[in-house]
Amino acid sequence: MRVLFAGTPSVAVPSLDALVAAGFEIVAVLTRPDAPIGRKRVLTPSPVAARAAELGIEIIHATRVNEAVTAKIAAATPDVAAIVAYGGLIPRAALDVPPHGWINLHFSLLPAWRGAAPVQRAVMAGDDVTGAVTFLLEEGLDTGPVFGTLTEGVGPEDTAGALLERLSHSGAVLLAQTLSAVEAGRAAAQPQAGDVSLAPKLTIDDGRLDWKQPALAIGRRARGVTPEPGAWTTLDGQRVKLEPVRLRPGDTDLQPGAVFLDAKSVLVGTGSHAVELTRIQPSGKKMMAAADWARGMATLESVVFE
Repeated sequence: MRVLFAGTPSVAVPSLDALVAAGFEIVAVLTRPDAPIGRKRVLTPSPVAARAAELGIEIIHATRVNEAVTAKIAAATPDVAAIVAYGGLIPRAALDVPPHGWINLHFSLLPAWRGAAPVQRAVMAGDDVTGAVTFLLEEGLDTGPVFGTLTEGVGPEDTAGALLERLSHSGAVLLAQTLSAVEAGRAAAQPQAGDVSLAPKLTIDDGRLDWKQPALAIGRRARGVTPEPGAWTTLDGQRVKLEPVRLRPGDTDLQPGAVFLDAKSVLVGTGSHAVELTRIQPSGKKMMAAADWARGMATLESVVFE
């Protein structure tokens, strides 16, 4: 079966590899254009584009799927399109090109967490279980009928990045299985059922920690925004980046945002009990162990995160 693959970030690469390994003919890869990366803003291919180049697959670069891009897709004559985190909407004209449609691997248990950041939102909400589905792409936001589902437990220390990495590999297997079922005529998509929740794309503001919130909520938010856009707070008007925190339910004496060095542990007060900082990146410096940062401060008695 001839497959067009659409994807951009590193979490889509396992799916591309799985389809190649399963013997599908990947006729082209649709991905977003090269983007400036790093301090020097060097134009760099997307992870999917880089992998497609290694595999010798034709690459279609597009920020959005317009009439010209749709024509390129049609020229590749795919039987089906597989899409994993491409990063753009697929218009009706392009959806109609492959006879078997576009099959989307989405990292949530739809209809929960429809949108661009399903894993991040699931961690932030404190979900115990998440997963991935394959579904038939429609013009609506992740509304199409579902072919297959897998579940994945969310551990107490899981960051969004770690959870998404696991799902990218198990989901790749699910996507290959779904396309095999489509090719064999055995695929039967079922309408979504259950409560709908939305997972909009994260912004920098989503990473700001509100120390007046309960410690559990702060811990979930910090894990949900790791690695991107990252957790942060402010100190003396300067942004300070933080890696995920640990809960310290036995420490309840600190006011929200107040910082205290307890032996080798750096604690911060919240709306309930304290949390322990793991690593911190002050403005203009590199990420470092929280205890090293604390020892470099003249005094912590007046240090309060805002």
